[in-house]
Amino acid sequence: MIEKINQLKAEIETLSPKDLAEADQLRIKYLSKKGLVSSLFNDFRNVPADQKKAIGQALNELKTFATDKINALRESLETADVTDPGLDLTRTPSPLPLGSRHPLSIVRDKIISIFDRLGFTVAEGPEIEDDWHVFSSLNFAADHPARDMQDTFFIQRNPDVLLRTHTSSVQSRVMEHTQPPIRIICPGRVYRNEAISARAHCFFHQVEALYVDKNVSFADLKQTLLYFAQEMFGPETKIRLRPSYFPFTEPSAEMDISCNLCGGKGCSFCKHTGWVEILGCGMVDPNVLEACGIDSKVYSGFALGMGVERMTNLKYQVTDLRMFSENDKRFLEEFQSAL
Repeated sequence: MIEKINQLKAEIETLSPKDLAEADQLRIKYLSKKGLVSSLFNDFRNVPADQKKAIGQALNELKTFATDKINALRESLETADVTDPGLDLTRTPSPLPLGSRHPLSIVRDKIISIFDRLGFTVAEGPEIEDDWHVFSSLNFAADHPARDMQDTFFIQRNPDVLLRTHTSSVQSRVMEHTQPPIRIICPGRVYRNEAISARAHCFFHQVEALYVDKNVSFADLKQTLLYFAQEMFGPETKIRLRPSYFPFTEPSAEMDISCNLCGGKGCSFCKHTGWVEILGCGMVDPNVLEACGIDSKVYSGFALGMGVERMTNLKYQVTDLRMFSENDKRFLEEFQSAL
């Protein structure tokens, strides 16, 4: 019996499996219930009584030795698999190409982050609106051209239900239910009944801002615009304001920035003027404040609005607006590294 134990121990000592599957087969061969070590334990009942102590001790030592040996072999094989220089554990099961953020999302989030640093919070509203919030509360005359069907999408020819033409409707909703101070920015999609071309689309995106409080002046508006322009296009950017007209602001202005391509020297992009128009702005008309339940004798405010597509064109020189909505992967992949 002792001779069989020593032979089996010597045999186990020389084991050298090539892989984990072979190591498992060896474990079954030697340590399973029907394995070679177990068979020796079955023969133990036939050992004379005066030899049981010595043989029993040898059997226990054999089982421990076999278990430790095979476990050690398994661990060495597992470690070898993990440290295999040809195995990259960081790879996905199948190659997955990285996506990219849409350029409009990149620019919109950039605009929001700039105004966030000025204390503006994001406000949102419905895209299907009523006449009051889109037009009447914002001082649009009853015969204003924007109310015509060739300019606005009405729902089932209902003159009171329409797709919003600007995110100013969000401003009127906030002013109806909030007392100043109000400092909000309103990003969102808007709709206008226009022919689709490289320079126009029937839907696009706007970001508008509103600030209403006591003693708000045009100087506050100008400083806000200068800060925004320099944060968006660089510290060397200059601005200029030109008189304009909007029903909901008085006085109103269009804002230009010095061309970020030629530095204001003049190029084909800015039509050799050195300036590029980017947004409209002005002081909130007192009629708008009163229509929304805010005392115009106590409070004043300013509003501004810009097209996200327009800002994206300026930042990335995208010349065709249709590219933003056609989902061309070749176009979108150009913005994988954009911030």
